[in-house]
Amino acid sequence: MEEHNPKEEPIETVFRNGTITVVGILLAFSLGFVTHWAANPVPWRLYDLFAVAPILVGIASQMRALSLLLDMSSLRRHVYERANRIFMAGLILTDCGVGSAILLDVFEVASTGTLPGA
Repeated sequence: MEEHNPKEEPIETVFRNGTITVVGILLAFSLGFVTHWAANPVPWRLYDLFAVAPILVGIASQMRALSLLLDMSSLRRHVYERANRIFMAGLILTDCGVGSAILLDVFEVASTGTLPGA
């Protein structure tokens, strides 16, 4: 169980609520990307796991951060900062996965010569 430091300055609820909004919006974009990609009719290949794995771990981290921020304990600075670190790690992982997915698609298109208008 965590000890409460009485000298710790709490986070303003308005500031925390703004952070929750940002985390929720970016999480929705991340989930939307995965949903759109999963619905793509192009068959998945084994090497797509290099993109899917960081995206899914990143989304799970973003969800964990949102869960922490929704709890009243996130008004304590150390809990709020921990949630922010988890969120940023999740966002970076998701971005790396999306970047990998784009690169994999570019390499696939380049190797098969299926560029539009070619």
